[in-house]
Amino acid sequence: MISPLAYIHPEAKIGENVEIGPFCYIDKNVEIGDNNTLMNSVTILSGARIGNGNTFHPGCVISGVPQDLKFKGEESLAIIGDNNKIRENVTINRGTASKGKTVVGSNNLFMEGCHIAHDDVVGNGIIIGNCSKLAGEVTVDDNAILSACVLVHQFCRIGGYTMISGGTGVPQSVLPYTICARHPATYYGLNIVGLRRRGFERETINTIHEAYRIIYQGGMGLAEALDTIRQELPMTPEITYILDFIEDTKQRGFVH
Repeated sequence: MISPLAYIHPEAKIGENVEIGPFCYIDKNVEIGDNNTLMNSVTILSGARIGNGNTFHPGCVISGVPQDLKFKGEESLAIIGDNNKIRENVTINRGTASKGKTVVGSNNLFMEGCHIAHDDVVGNGIIIGNCSKLAGEVTVDDNAILSACVLVHQFCRIGGYTMISGGTGVPQSVLPYTICARHPATYYGLNIVGLRRRGFERETINTIHEAYRIIYQGGMGLAEALDTIRQELPMTPEITYILDFIEDTKQRGFVH
């Protein structure tokens, strides 16, 4: 299962049933769980903590040194969960002193050439398209979809169940359940097709739609819009998530 043409540091910890192809490089201070597949020419550097059942395609670089001039060589981690598909030339940098770790969840698809920067937090069930780039300290919530060539500014948060169109520049956070597109990013409405595919009930979708109608089309300031939502809509988990998300992203603001 391990090619004789691969290099594995003697201090690296490798789980069971791991396939390591030729010309892979596995550094010291690396832990790899069970049932992972590393195709040829995969690089796993110091600080990587990898779960189970992941597939790494050729040219991936995991736990690379952060592209941040404030980084001074401190110890940090790049933590990856289970059952991720990480395609060719994907780069995932480890953390800095800011948070100490970059965290990737499980069941994600990262397509060719995408980049996940230092101290990012990427959830579960996410698709990131070809050549999309996340700057430092970005958060992507569960089940978001970023199409090809999406550029996300540092400190932004991408809400769950969003769809971001290809070629979009994202300078602010993107609210959950929405579609945004163009450059710079613009709110394009509710991700209705995505929500239906994920099994959201019609009543739930209608409630989310009404919340965004109040925010984007109600002709009132943000504080008044949020008060109106609290007064007029049921506090379902989805509405609570939207309200909490807005509170969390006030400093950076969100896409309009």
